[in-house]
Parts: sequence; structure tokens; C-alpha cells
Amino acid sequence: MRKFLTALTLTLVSVAAFGQTPAPANNVLGDVLTVDAASKQIYVKTDAGAVVIITVSDATRILKNSPGETKLDKATPMQLSDVAAGDRVLALGRPSADGKTLVGPRVVVVNTKADIAAKQEAERAEWRRRGIVGVVSALNPQTKEITIQTRTAEGPKPVVVAAGGANVKLTRYAPDSIKFSDRKPSAFEEVKVGDQLRAKGDRSEDGARFTPEEIVTGSFRTSVGTVASVDPAKNEITIKQMQGDQPLTVVVRPDSVLKQVPPEALTMMMGGGMGGPGAGGAGGGERRAGGQGAPAGGQGAGTGQGGGQGTGQGTGQGQGGGVRRMGGGGDFMQQMLERLPPVTLAELKPGTMVVVSSTVGADPTRVTAIQLVSNIEPLVAMMSRRPGAGGGAAGLGGAGGAGGAGGFNFGFGIGQP
Repeated sequence: MRKFLTALTLTLVSVAAFGQTPAPANNVLGDVLTVDAASKQIYVKTDAGAVVIITVSDATRILKNSPGETKLDKATPMQLSDVAAGDRVLALGRPSADGKTLVGPRVVVVNTKADIAAKQEAERAEWRRRGIVGVVSALNPQTKEITIQTRTAEGPKPVVVAAGGANVKLTRYAPDSIKFSDRKPSAFEEVKVGDQLRAKGDRSEDGARFTPEEIVTGSFRTSVGTVASVDPAKNEITIKQMQGDQPLTVVVRPDSVLKQVPPEALTMMMGGGMGGPGAGGAGGGERRAGGQGAPAGGQGAGTGQGGGQGTGQGTGQGQGGGVRRMGGGGDFMQQMLERLPPVTLAELKPGTMVVVSSTVGADPTRVTAIQLVSNIEPLVAMMSRRPGAGGGAAGLGGAGGAGGAGGFNFGFGIGQP
């Protein structure tokens, strides 16, 4: 029995980390919507979107386990009244034939919302402290080394990432996905020149090499244009792209990150006063579309309510205003973008210039926003003055040439836990 429960707990841990792993057959896995203690019922929304009512009995064991634990040795009993909305649960039992109810499960394993958030924030801090971000510029299949161009305040710098280690974990964003948690197991052969790459590990003393523990890659598209129309009912906007006449439909999901260049920063940018990562002024937490915050860095697993989400690669849920220092090994431009204040879909107006990052999907006329930044005219002007940049909006080329016209890569598609 213990081995059986341990295996199922491993499944729960996997889902908490990646968000897409299916539940074992004849069990229910998902996020708690609400709990009716009087009727002993837990309403759970599964990863497939279905709502299942779990009715516990006096014989049901409810166990609280920490996210990331691979055994039940440290699990502790908890009461049904302590289970709350936002918790992650795995109920071990046989659902009804229509899949809408599960009565009398043997065990319900719970990862609480607070514990999940704490673990994710610890992971974010680790990725910030020991992370690196860049765009793949060369691949060496013989040595399995990946050369990336990192963006610094002094300009692009090449770093060689040793991806051939036996214990290196490689994952990759799936097409049309927007969350870090949606990444899939990958291999060196899937990495392409022009991909964005984020890795966690250790940099050499001279900064020229990086020994990773984990590597995340993805093919991202950067699209620049002006807003033509906004449809809040569909959570979509249409933009007129700077390159080509074809309109682009941008779908905004709850996990999409919407930012804006604030008015107070315009003068600084246009006047050249915001030339490096130490420049300040634009505080504010990251707002997820529709007022929802997700514990992932713009692209994260599981959602939590509240518009005051800390930046996905910054301070954590509920953290907000104020300028924070730019530390860690992250890309300078991405760090600056993280500090921009939020904007809602309803606040976007026709004629506003925006840049949108997305994965490269099957339909070139339709994308799902990972991140969107509005009021970018001064940001384009500032970036075009930096070493190695192309001129104007044409320099905001998308990764791998998708959706851009070359020049420097805007490079803010890939997220963090």
C-alpha cells in the first residue's frame, strides 16, 4: 500500500511541476474550487477542465504533503475543513461512469496553495541567483555545447553552455504554449539557432562558460505593431504589424503578462537617461490578464487570485511596487521589462504601439501572448541606440526570424518557474 501511495504521490509532484501530466486511471487530480465541509464534498477542477465532486467518508485518509516530496514519509494528517480553494489534490478512488463524482476515496493527498507558492518562489530565487538567459547563436553536436548571446548593459556577450552532462535536464516549450510549466522533456537535437534559452547552473570565473543543471529552450516569435482593435469579450486584440500588412490576432489568457512603459519613463528613455539596468522609475508588480496572477514567471503553473502578482522572475505573489535591484544571471533587457508596471486588456487603445512575445504556432495570423508590452515607442528608440541593434522597430526581430526583420532580438519570451 505504501509503495502504491508513493507512486501516486510522485504523479502529484510531477503535475505540480509541469501542469500537464495526466492523473492515474480511476483517480482524480486537480485544483480545489471549493469545499463543502457539511456535505463532506470537495469540488475539483481537473487539468482537462472538468469539474468533479469528491465526497469523502469517515474512512478517507486526508494527507498533507509538501510539493516536491517523492515519499509520504513526511505527510501529515489534515482535516477536510483545512482543505481550501487553490490547493492541489489527488483523490485515490474510482470516479463515477460519467466522471462527475468520486465517492469515498481511500486517500486524498493535498499540496496546499501556500506550500506550492512557497516552493515556486524558492525555485524562482534559485533561477535568478544561478540563472542565465540568451539566444542560441551556435551549436556543436560533437561536444553538445550551445553558444548563446546574452544581453548585458555593455552589449551582447557570448557564453558557451555545456549541455552534454549526464545529469543535465533539458526541457522545451511546446508550440502554442505560454507557460514555463508547460515545457516538455527535450533533447540537444531539438535546439535550434535562434531559440531562446534559459539555464540554471554555474558560470565560470571569466563568465565565458556555463555548466548547467537544467536547460529550457523554445522557439519564440516577437511581433511589433500598433493596436487596431480590442475585443475584451473574446480576450483578443488585433494589431497591425510593422512588417507586412497582414493583421495579427493576439489571444490574451489569464497567464499572459501585460505590461506598459509608464508615462514617467518616457522622458528618461527618449532622453537617454534609462541606459542601463540600474535605471529606476517603473515599479509595480506583474499583472496577469483578467486580474489573475500565476505563480509562474509569466508563464507559470497554477493560478492564484489577485492583480498584485510579483514579477514572474522577481519577487513573488502579492509583491508590488518599488524598484528592485537587478541581480542574478538574467538578461539585462528582460530584467528591465520585469520592472514595468501592469496594464489591463481594457486599457489598451487603438493606435498604441505594442510588442508581443509568443511561441511559434501553426497559424501565423494568430498567437497567444506570453508577454505584451504597450507604449513601446521610446523603448524601441532606446534599444535601437544600443550596440549591435538594428534601426527602429525593424530591429525587434523575433527569435529564429519569426515575426521580425532581423536586428537584435527582443528576447523576452521565455519565462521562469
